[in-house]
Amino acid sequence: MKRLERKSILISGAASGIGRAIALRFAAEGARLVLADLTTTVREGGVPTIDLLRVQGCEAEFLQTDVADEAQVQAAVDLAEKTYGRLDVQVNNAAIGNGKPLTETTLEEWNRVMAVNLTSVFLMARAGVRAMLRQEPLPGAQGVRGRLVNISSQHGMVACPEDVAYGTSKSGVVYITRQIAVDYASDGIVCNAVAPGKILTGKTGRAVEPRWLDYSRARTPIRRLGAPEDVASAALFLASDEATFITGENLLVDGGWMAG
Repeated sequence: MKRLERKSILISGAASGIGRAIALRFAAEGARLVLADLTTTVREGGVPTIDLLRVQGCEAEFLQTDVADEAQVQAAVDLAEKTYGRLDVQVNNAAIGNGKPLTETTLEEWNRVMAVNLTSVFLMARAGVRAMLRQEPLPGAQGVRGRLVNISSQHGMVACPEDVAYGTSKSGVVYITRQIAVDYASDGIVCNAVAPGKILTGKTGRAVEPRWLDYSRARTPIRRLGAPEDVASAALFLASDEATFITGENLLVDGGWMAG
């Protein structure tokens, strides 16, 4: 039996990077997927995630979704329920950065980062938990109706140099993860987060400037930076029934950054 056999899973931001790696890993473990993203274009290049999954024989649907839009978020959750009959796991991964310190950040830039990185988690989780509360636990799930896995960041706990909006938004993701976990534990809802360190995802620009790569390597005790597959492995554990007595946690996948 695969670890996510026949589970219905909704993943936001699944076109590229960490979201793509999670989708491919979950599909390999038997999941049935709905991918929600603004585009199917793979930032790092290659076959679109949805096409690759279908070529591999996986059950998967794609819905163009602005995760900061309430109606579009609801449509993504509805698609998972309509297609697969239930929603077992929701992965809230979509996020953007701004790359500006406080004094250079406009209100428009601040609001967009908050909308995509934090308000989207509220909207996705609200719609997802409502759906999960309508369904019964699967056999062997120890009473769990559904699971949420939020992708936060180490920068939700320590300063994100020169990106005040991103760091602030990710601290909110850490908080809302705990709040959901506590409020809905008795209803059989499990909510955890994965907090990546520096992950090389194919992003260009600021993300791969030598000064930031050097800074990240200096902060990371393990002698490499992270890959999307590292985050996908942690998300897989939290999405599976193996995570039996864990909720409200923010699992660091940072090569020891926060331990130093």
